[in-house]
Amino acid sequence: MKKLKHENELLKEALRIGGVYFKKRGAGEFDPTDSANDKMVALYRLLVNDQLIQPLAREHQNDLPHIRHKLALWISRQLPADHPLVQD
Repeated sequence: MKKLKHENELLKEALRIGGVYFKKRGAGEFDPTDSANDKMVALYRLLVNDQLIQPLAREHQNDLPHIRHKLALWISRQLPADHPLVQD
C-alpha cells in the first residue's frame, strides 16, 4: 500500500463529503461525538454496499489503515483534476 501525498487531508475531505453522502443516502448522520474511526468504518461500509468502491480483501476488512487509504483513494478520484489535494 503506497501512501498518497496528501493522504491525511484527503481523508478529512472524504469524511466531510462522505458525511453529506451518508445523510443524503438516508443512512443516518454523523454526530460530532462520533470518532473518526467510527465515521471511516461506517462510510467505507456504505460505499462498499452501494458498490462505489471495491471491498478490501477479507484479511483487511477491519484494518483501519487500509480503510483510511481506501477512502483517500476514493475521494482523490472524485475531486477535479485541478484540486490542490490531487495535484502532484
